[in-house]
Order: sequence, then C-alpha cells, then structure tokens
Amino acid sequence: MTDTATPTPTATQASEQDLPKRRYAKLAADESREDYSLRYAPHSFRRWSPAMVAGTALGGIAYLADFAIGASIVFTYGFTSGFASILTAAVIIFLTGIPIARACATYGLDMDLVTRGAGFGYFGSTLTSLIYASFTFIFFALEGSIMAQAMHQAIGLPVQIGYLLTTLIVIPIVFRGMGALAKVQAWTQPVWIVGMVLPFVVLAFESPDAWGAFGSFGGTEGAGSGFSWIGFGLGTGVALSLIAQIGEQADYLRFMPARTVANKRRWNIAVLAAGPGWVIIGAAKQLGGAFLAFVALEAVGKTHALEPIAPQIEALKPWLGSVALPAAALFVIVSQVKINVTNAYSGSLSWSNFFSRITHKHPGRVWYIFLNLAIALTLMEMNMFAALNKLLGFYSNVGIAWIAAVAADLVINKRIGLSPRYIEFKRAYLYAVNPAGFGAMAIASTVSILAFFGLFGRYAEAFSTFIAAGLALILCPLIAWATKGKYYLARPNPVWGHVQGDGPVSAEGAAADAVTGEITATHTCAVCETAYELPDIADCPVQSGPICSLCCSLDSECGDICRKDPATAGPVLMPVPTLPARGV
Repeated sequence: MTDTATPTPTATQASEQDLPKRRYAKLAADESREDYSLRYAPHSFRRWSPAMVAGTALGGIAYLADFAIGASIVFTYGFTSGFASILTAAVIIFLTGIPIARACATYGLDMDLVTRGAGFGYFGSTLTSLIYASFTFIFFALEGSIMAQAMHQAIGLPVQIGYLLTTLIVIPIVFRGMGALAKVQAWTQPVWIVGMVLPFVVLAFESPDAWGAFGSFGGTEGAGSGFSWIGFGLGTGVALSLIAQIGEQADYLRFMPARTVANKRRWNIAVLAAGPGWVIIGAAKQLGGAFLAFVALEAVGKTHALEPIAPQIEALKPWLGSVALPAAALFVIVSQVKINVTNAYSGSLSWSNFFSRITHKHPGRVWYIFLNLAIALTLMEMNMFAALNKLLGFYSNVGIAWIAAVAADLVINKRIGLSPRYIEFKRAYLYAVNPAGFGAMAIASTVSILAFFGLFGRYAEAFSTFIAAGLALILCPLIAWATKGKYYLARPNPVWGHVQGDGPVSAEGAAADAVTGEITATHTCAVCETAYELPDIADCPVQSGPICSLCCSLDSECGDICRKDPATAGPVLMPVPTLPARGV
C-alpha cells in the first residue's frame, strides 16, 4: 500500500481549490506504530519522562556483541593492546556522541534528519541512511547469531532454524513502535541486570587470581602481552564499528520531552547517559566479555570462547551446576531480544527515510521491518560471525567518517556561524547535496578505505579509522568555510529556529512554556489536511500555504519551485522572532 495522492500540478497550473489531497495508507497514518518515522517528533507525542526515555534507550544496549567484539580484539591483539584499543574507541565515541545526542533530544529529530541539516543536504543524507541501515542489519545478524548459538546449546535447535526464529520473534514488538519497545525494555531489565552481574560475582569468589592472569594474556594469535601500535590501531578500528550506535540511541532520544526550567538537570543527565553514555557500559562489557572468554578458553576452546553463551555457562557452573546452561541461555536470549527489537526498529526508520526520498512513496515504517530482517537473516545464514573482525573493521571506516562530519558541523560550524544555528531538516529549505558534510565524509571514507586495504602501507592500514575521523573533522569546517556556508539553506526559512534561554523554543521559533514545555502553535497541512506543530511545517508556493515535511518529501511533481526561485516561497506563517539564537 502507498499513499494515494495524485501528482501535484505546478504552481502556474493549480489553484487552491483544485489541488489534490493526500490520504496515507492505514499503517502509514497510524502514529502509534509509525512513531513519526519520517518527521519531527511533536511535543504532543513526547509524553515520556526523561528517565523513562533514557531507561528505554539504555535497555537497547543489552546486546552481547560487545562480549564477542571485546573477546575477539583481546584474543587477536593481546590484553595490553586490546585494552588500549577499547578505551580509546570509547573516548572517541563518547565525545562525538555528545553534540549529536543533544541535537536529537532538543529538536525531536532522528539521526537521518539531523544529518540532513548538519552539512549533508536533503539527498546527501540518503547515503548515510544506507550506512545506518547497514549498521542495523549487520548487528541484528551478529546478535541473532549469538541468540541462535544459545538456543543450539540449550535445546539442540539447529542454528539455521535458530536464525529464523530469532528473526521472527521481534516482529510483533517492533510492529507496535515506541510504546511496546518501552514496555519490553522495562520488563526485561531486572533479568538482564542479574544475568550480567552474576558471572563476575561467581568468578570473584571462585577464581580471584584470574584478573591478574588476564592482564598478562598475550592473545591466541601470537601477539604477545606487550603493547603493539599495529595491534592498537587495528583493535581500535574494530571497536569503532560501534560508533553508529548513537543513531539507535537518537531514535529514542527524539522522544525526550522539552527541556524546561523544572527538568533541566534531569534532562541533561538523561541525555548524557542515554546518548554518549551508552559507550561507558559498552566498553565495560567488551572488557568483561574478553575476561569471561579468557577464563573459559582452556575448557571450551577458542571458537566457543568467542561465543558469549559458552563463557557464561563456564562462569556460572561453580554455583549453579546443571542449572548454569538454562540460566545462561535465558540471559542471552533476553539480552538479544532487547537489542534486536532496537536494531529492527531503527532499521525500519532508516529504510523509510531512504525510500521516501528515492521513490516519493511512503507505505509505512512497518513494511521496511521485513526488508531489514530479510537482509539480516541472509547474513546469518552466510555465517558472518566467522568474519567478525574484518567486517567490522571495514565498516568502521565509513561509519566514523559520517559521525565525525556531523559532530564537526554541530560543534564547530554552527558555533562559528558557518552553518545555521538550528537543525533544518525540511526538503523545502535544503539543497540536494551540501558539500561540507557529504564531501567531507566521501573524501574521508574513500581515503581511509584505501588505507584499510593496505594502499598506503602497514601503519596507515592499522590506523585507517583515525585517518577517517581526522579528515572528516578537518574537511567539514574547511569546505563550509570555502563555500561560505552557501549550501546549507536553499532559501531562508521565514521563521528560523533556535533555542532560547532555559525555556524551549520550537525549531521554527514558536515559543514554548518554560515550565511545561508545551508548544501550542500548529498549522494545517494543505495537502493531507492534518494539523502539525510548526517545526514540521514549510511554506509551499505550489499549495499557496503550509505543507508538512512528509507531504513535501513525497511530492514528485512540484519541481522544487520553492528552492529554485525563493521569491515564490509563499506566505510567512508567523512573525520572525527577534530573540537571539543559541546553538545545540
């Protein structure tokens, strides 16, 4: 099913009376399932408390891929180099995640919409939607493989059938959107916490000397226990493959309520914890997973030690005996359901954003769940788990170039005036491609991938992700300066956005109550005839009035008149605010 709007005539052909109206398909129109997948999340929908949003977002990082990634890094490069790699990657991920998390929570936008306005342009961010979608199905496949391994270990279920079962089990939850996801994360959190902590408590009593031995572990590939720059660089690259996780955190953070005088402190803590803060837990899990794998290595062998279920069982055996297997299996299954509902949900959002711009159709977010899961299932059946290090090392070159370019725009360009101080995400005001962010990412990722494949020597290969990050951070402001910020706005937004003081202001300047955060200003879209808060509305010369961001995106016949001839931009919706602007 698709939306049923007929082609929109040009401005010279249409009159206000004969313009067609759009009626969205049933699933696409149901925001209880859509969760504003392609648009700004309105304040009327953002009814969860900061703590609730943060708890749901952090529930999504329950995954055990961190265990496998950490174990793989330490087994390959030894403890010293692996430890340094994991901590370095965590610092980079944390620092780049801060401005992105704050922008998503402040403006109610997901990662794709933020990317549009942070230096990439309307179509420029299409490529990053694919990068993000690939992150979700790669890690869905990785997490699903771990769950299938647990099922095979617990009940003897063939892993191929386990792959299918782990894929199907998440569909009913993801289908229902944020409300269902929040409940699942809350209900499963106690089981996950106990399962996460218990193995380390057991080992603290039963194997108190294991940590000391772990510190001198030289790996299984002959790396040795000393520090190696090559091992450090390669290990950091693998750990940095998780940098795109901030996108999944943003898919929850966009539902953060407005920051007000009353909730400012709680809001800031929640955004920091649920945004970049995930990597603190993630790094601890990588090191913890490596430790459990090291302890289990002699008993189960290298192959099974890299599968989180086997080390979990070995750690629990001294206390739980025969119950260790079902207890470990339950923990793994719960953990993987918690993360894979997030992977499937975020993937559906990303594919929706991609196809809406390419096809100008929007059948509904839920249909793209099946596309994302089909790709993930294919990867599982191809046994991608066996090529973990290589796959993640390659992916991180592209992922970090994207994230670093967005962070550079938010931290540098917006603060020194090279780009607008707010996040403009609507097609009506954006160039198709902005060379500042898109160009920086393209150049940085291309050079780093060439380095990754050894074109510039051994050290450049090991440090390819550092090359990607450094180039993106430098090139984004440099290109913005060289182009004088020309490609950020195709035409001025008549009601430009900002956040003023402690009280929130909508992204279009509609002042909100400083205590409640309520924004009451709405306008009715001339196409779908639905009322939207002002941040989701643009002036449309074809419609001679307001148009919502989604109807604007789906219009395939307007010819982008508003961007080609700003003089025809249409009526101003409300007076331009005179309050000073402040960045994110």
